[in-house]
Amino acid sequence: MDVSTCLKSLLLAIRQYRNNKSALNASQLQKHIEEVCGLKCGGVLFSGQVLPSECLSGLMEVAGDPNTNHTLTGTIISLLAQFASDGEAKEALHSSYNFTGTLAAIIHCNRTTPEEPLVLQCLNVLQLLTYNVRTLHCVSHIHELINFLMQHVQSSNDDTVKACLGLMANLCRHDISVQSHIKSQSNVKAFYRALINFLGHNCLTDVVFALSILSSLTLNEEVGQKLFNAKNIHQTFQLIFNITVNGDGTLTRNYAVDLLVDLLKNPKIADYLTKYKHLSVCLSEVLGLLHSKDPDTASKVMELLVSLCSVPVLRKLVCETVLRPPAPRIQPGTRKGVQARGSEPSLALVHWVTSPLDGPEQCYMQALSLLTELFEEAIDSSLCSSAQSFVELLLQEVLVLLQSPDSTEGDQLLKKHCLRAGRVVDFLLVLCGDDALRMLVSQRLSPEVCVSQVELLLSYCQELAGSTCTTSNYQLSQVCSEVVLRTLELMSHLKQQMPDMETSFYRILQDQRMVTPLSLALTSNCREHVQVALRILFEAAPLPDFPSVILGDSIAANNAYRQRDSELSVRSSSACDDVSFAGKSFSMMHAEPSGSAYHSIDSLIKKLRNGVELQEKVKDVHMSEVIDVYEQKLSALACKESRLQDLLEAKALALSQADRLIAQYRCQRAQAEAEARKLASLLKDTERRKEDLQTELNDQLLEVERLKSDSQQLLEHNGRLQAVADQHQELKGTYNQLLCRYNKGEGMLKELQAAHISLTQQAEGLKKINEGLKLEQERTLAEMAEKEQQIKGLKSDVLEKDRNITGLQNELKRQEEQIHEMGENISILRKELNKTEQARKDSSIKASSLELQKSQLEARVEKMEEDLSKHTQMIAMIHSLSSGKLKDVTANLSL
Repeated sequence: MDVSTCLKSLLLAIRQYRNNKSALNASQLQKHIEEVCGLKCGGVLFSGQVLPSECLSGLMEVAGDPNTNHTLTGTIISLLAQFASDGEAKEALHSSYNFTGTLAAIIHCNRTTPEEPLVLQCLNVLQLLTYNVRTLHCVSHIHELINFLMQHVQSSNDDTVKACLGLMANLCRHDISVQSHIKSQSNVKAFYRALINFLGHNCLTDVVFALSILSSLTLNEEVGQKLFNAKNIHQTFQLIFNITVNGDGTLTRNYAVDLLVDLLKNPKIADYLTKYKHLSVCLSEVLGLLHSKDPDTASKVMELLVSLCSVPVLRKLVCETVLRPPAPRIQPGTRKGVQARGSEPSLALVHWVTSPLDGPEQCYMQALSLLTELFEEAIDSSLCSSAQSFVELLLQEVLVLLQSPDSTEGDQLLKKHCLRAGRVVDFLLVLCGDDALRMLVSQRLSPEVCVSQVELLLSYCQELAGSTCTTSNYQLSQVCSEVVLRTLELMSHLKQQMPDMETSFYRILQDQRMVTPLSLALTSNCREHVQVALRILFEAAPLPDFPSVILGDSIAANNAYRQRDSELSVRSSSACDDVSFAGKSFSMMHAEPSGSAYHSIDSLIKKLRNGVELQEKVKDVHMSEVIDVYEQKLSALACKESRLQDLLEAKALALSQADRLIAQYRCQRAQAEAEARKLASLLKDTERRKEDLQTELNDQLLEVERLKSDSQQLLEHNGRLQAVADQHQELKGTYNQLLCRYNKGEGMLKELQAAHISLTQQAEGLKKINEGLKLEQERTLAEMAEKEQQIKGLKSDVLEKDRNITGLQNELKRQEEQIHEMGENISILRKELNKTEQARKDSSIKASSLELQKSQLEARVEKMEEDLSKHTQMIAMIHSLSSGKLKDVTANLSL
């Protein structure tokens, strides 16, 4: 089924549902909507034709009806959300069909149940629809939507919170009316506190959304000055760069870049960024994203770089980083050497500049803008000579973009070509600001390319002038005219170096089709366009066949049309205001049976201004409105008639001048024939030169093919190197962790080895002490008792220190006190030994018991030595606590 049939069936289903909102009609409508979803009909739906427009209006009406089933409403929103990412469709949904107001109305109707899936779906579509689009303050339910978002940013549902924060960030950005409404709310301070709390959230997307809202609302206020002061702004910079480089999604990266772009518009924050110590490293990492295969990521990175170029200091830094001299070149298969040129950001820019015309428009447009900024800085600084080799490579690729596209590819690609050609010409004009670079451009650019470009744009301008007069056609005509004039300015810069360019330049200036671009530029509001047109006019005015009379008439006609259009717009706006005010008043009145038709419109307006209740019939008011509408239409027709009359007069003058040009042409033809005979003799010489140049050209083509293959190999090698670099970074992080653990382990090992050596020496000392104790036992009973007590204390220390290290120190202190007491007891016993025999008998009995204990302790000591070898760490801890005190014990024992 074709698209037209599907749309007719859809429109019929919409009308049936509006007439009878039954379940059967709802299911039929949903079925037709799903069929349209399966067709790629975005270009047809938003073409401005009657049938698609009625379908879209009907879908908006059904979706905005509070009585519509949520499932059907969700299906309609899903269908329209498919086109929210396309630029023209997004603009049409936003401005022509008021899709934003419809979604806001749905959220307002379901405000009591914010956890409904339909509400979350509307919030997500609104976030996509309002991104980088300024919302009109007169959109229905916009205030209710803002209040809903302020209320539910602290919801328990994470998806709802994220959608509310993202939508609020879109609405607040560059919209003073929304910002003023939020600041006028009574709960604005609580809202600020909630946003500040989000700055410590785990989700980086929520953090960026909160920062974006706070920067839009408070950047120039006291709260914003505290939040974005010199202490905190560096953390914000680091967060933004980390998200830009390591972001887990395009959405978070886009909002982070937008936040930094908005912050850079503040001179104080821009100055903070110039003093940021990690800026060079962050900039290198950001430039590395240009090698990404994702066009959205690359275009957003280039938008950030263009914004950085708005700050003079940062512009110089970006220029030095991108256009730095290339490293020594290596072949893709080599392992040694420095980094290949394929990994440079400049080559990535060349890749995005030469992306296909039917690809993402923002990529090549942002890349050309960035190159223009960089070479403006390079020409003003000393980097121009070092970047000359890169300019040669760049010109080889960029000049291909000026070739005219195939006419069978459609108007859409032709529009894109006009826009891209304008950026390319701007870039070439910047290069012409330097003598050496201008010479390179003159060597690479041929006059045929410029002439074909101008011919294409002039023909396209004529087609637009003859087609339906719409806003998009008028804007595109303006763009084509600007590109034509800038191309002529480029030809004017190069005509001294290229004689053929000079001939083509003056021939184009005498073309009558140049009247339209010159008249549009001379009557433009842009200062640069007027200056370019004046420079071209200064070159063209002395030419004999320049259509100066037609140009003057066209300028006068444009001025008259602008004046009448402005008067008509003022009149229509005032009339619309009166009619809308009267409509509001009449909707609240009650119609009375007896009329007063003799009252005039002036009396009605007077009564409206004085606030008196109007008593006229509604049909009389409708008659006055109809009269106003017809008066506006008549004035518009009169304006168009006068403009057509001016155009007819200009056409008559053009015809008379054409007759004069025909006569001049005949004279010039005779002269041309004479010159042709002269040129015939020169043709033979040029044929010989052509053969030589053809040979050189073949050699150059072979060299170009070889360079292209080398560049392709380098790009492939760059991809492999990039993958290796990513693996290297991961391995580097793992290596640093292992190295830290190894250093810690090595330090612990050295400590344990030293402790083991000291404990081994201590064990040997204990053995010697044990032998000494055996000898001392035979000599004196008192010393034997003291040594046995020490051995028992050491055993108890070992057993207790296995359980608790802290208790071991207290036990050792207690043992020292016992040793001291035992020493005193031994001295007393020696004195009393000779006095009492009974004491000697007691001592002998005690000695025998101690001998038995000694044998038991010797077996335990051997077992303890085995435990010492097994539990080295435990002994090291015991030794560290008791090493000093054991020496004192040993000294006392020796005494």
